Amino acid sequence: MNKKELKELEAIIKTEIKKTRDSVKSYKELTKPIAPENAIGRISRMDAINNKSVNEEALRNAEQKLKNLKITLNNIDEPDFGICSKCNSPIPIGRIMLMPHSRFCVKCAS
Repeated sequence: MNKKELKELEAIIKTEIKKTRDSVKSYKELTKPIAPENAIGRISRMDAINNKSVNEEALRNAEQKLKNLKITLNNIDEPDFGICSKCNSPIPIGRIMLMPHSRFCVKCAS
């Protein structure tokens, strides 16, 4: 990977970190406890509890993605950056650009 591609990737990662931080903040708002004194019906309350659990899973995924993006940004200058952790083959630049936090090539990821 050349220096131009690394700079472009660094910009993509920083943008993705910002978007993911915003998502985490939004999911945290959506996963606040549901107060029992709210005047909603039993079915609506069950629906709200179900939505809360879906949002909690989305929050966990977003937090993990944020963590992985930060690790990737810290490791971008490492000599083995862009090398599959499983088979040691170069990860295609297109995959890195779409999923900068991926540590595996397409073949090893499946």
